[in-house]
Amino acid sequence: MKFDDPFELFLEWFEEAKRNEPMDPEAMALATTDARGAPNIRMVLMKEVDTNGFVFYTNAESTKGQELSTNPKAALCFNWRSIRRQVRVRGIVEVVTSEEADTRFASRSRDSKIGAWASKQSRPLENRKVLETAVAEAETRYLDEVPRPPYWSGYRIQPLEIEFWQNRPSRLHERMQYRREQLNQPWKKTLLYP
Repeated sequence: MKFDDPFELFLEWFEEAKRNEPMDPEAMALATTDARGAPNIRMVLMKEVDTNGFVFYTNAESTKGQELSTNPKAALCFNWRSIRRQVRVRGIVEVVTSEEADTRFASRSRDSKIGAWASKQSRPLENRKVLETAVAEAETRYLDEVPRPPYWSGYRIQPLEIEFWQNRPSRLHERMQYRREQLNQPWKKTLLYP
């Protein structure tokens, strides 16, 4: 793999995935850990990527938000079956700025904004009617502009490690790992056995 900067390679692969992946090329598995160190994984959508990291947005009071507050480290995995490639990421997590969260929230559909107010994400729900009532109340409360809830924000995974996996015949896959010990250090590139 010709790139010294993993973000350049990621963007090239992501563009190819956007052309070929039939659904949600920005979908990524997000792994976090709880206070006891037990892992948790779920799918989220990457909303931004640049040399500072990979960004997604959610309710900070959700399970993932609480886990990231307790242990601000995470792992990601993109799996693009259509192009037979994966990208794995491990790194440090930071909360995006209020301005970034405001901008992203403003870009959402009205229904998604109302849903952010109505849903107590990850907490027990007595029945669907309770959620529907909360949606109706939020729609009545916000007839015009829907502001960003104070608990809705974004997280940036700042990578210390990015691995690129390319399917090859006979399970002799190609793996390239980029690592750095700290965020301000240069990347070290290593070819790995499949």
